Amino acid sequence: MLATETTHKEKNYLIQLDGLRFLAVTLVMIDHWMGERVHLPLGYFGVNLFFVLSGFLITRILINSKLTDDRLQRSHGHSLRQFYIRRSLRIFPIYYLTLFVLALIGFQAAREYLPWFLTYTQNFWIIIHQTWFGALDHLWSLAVEEQYYIFFPFLILFIPTRRIPALLITLIGISFLVRLYLYATQAPWMVQFVLMPTCLDAFGLGGVLAYLMVFRRDQFAKVAGNTGLLLLSLGLYALNVYLMMSTSPARNVFTDVFDRFFTSLFCFFIIGKGVLGYQGFMKSLLEHPISNYLGRISYGLYLFHNLVFNYYHTPANYVTVRAWNRLLRELPFLAETALEPFTMVLFFYGITVAVATVSWFVVEKPINGLKDRFAY
Repeated sequence: MLATETTHKEKNYLIQLDGLRFLAVTLVMIDHWMGERVHLPLGYFGVNLFFVLSGFLITRILINSKLTDDRLQRSHGHSLRQFYIRRSLRIFPIYYLTLFVLALIGFQAAREYLPWFLTYTQNFWIIIHQTWFGALDHLWSLAVEEQYYIFFPFLILFIPTRRIPALLITLIGISFLVRLYLYATQAPWMVQFVLMPTCLDAFGLGGVLAYLMVFRRDQFAKVAGNTGLLLLSLGLYALNVYLMMSTSPARNVFTDVFDRFFTSLFCFFIIGKGVLGYQGFMKSLLEHPISNYLGRISYGLYLFHNLVFNYYHTPANYVTVRAWNRLLRELPFLAETALEPFTMVLFFYGITVAVATVSWFVVEKPINGLKDRFAY
């Protein structure tokens, strides 16, 4: 969700990936806003789509930087430094500003657990205490991404290029085996859900996609452009969803071990197809200016959406809930028809877009422009 390294100014900008970011964050928002009305793991799918997308973009950036270093006969320390500076400029300012503002206004989770959020260790707190943060629950995925950024650039930049495929496959295997071990030892389900190593197959599959794109263009086109493989991955994903929802108990081997892999595998082909470019309806959807814009501000959308509303944690007297209830009183037909869930999502979506837009133009975009001073 954070890997927005490419911009419109760069020649390698892939427009349909912004559309996929828009879809990913929308799935997460719907899941968190609709609560028990949603019976499919939409939010989980959206987060995994972000993870695979991050793995693809970050690995591609690092490989290209590594090749540039080699061509210019310079140390990889240059690319490492540039990577962390650019990532910090993109991620930290609005994240820390949001946390400090929430703490100052007395937002309980932000004030009480601020050191965990500041150090991106909130997923460890969840594991230790076996509970959530309320409206800041979703920040666990940002911790996972930051922990991934700590070590992964060193691996890509400093191992021999020919070893990168083996590295990525190893990460995928480790992730699967860690989840299998946790399941076999009956560890609480939250551990496999928010622990960074259990998410590495998502990042690793994105990395495989990037490696193929850089070094095996023909193979990349054959794999990513194969509609049959895309449908097969969809079938495997759908089968796993059916099995995990029909198997007792609710937490089972399909939810705790296989789900992230098959979800990420489906996302692998979705993203690959997006890199090559969808045609028809999907092309129109992913390249539409609205989708493109919402994809570019998806970090803000993700960061703020739970603060706008969360089905499980937002109190009835919260300002956005009062505004929604006021709208229902003014237009009572909305509460009496099948339109109500759809209208509710649009209502909170609009508020979130407004907040994220202010964030983008006032904070994120100006600071993001500083990245031009730290080109690879």
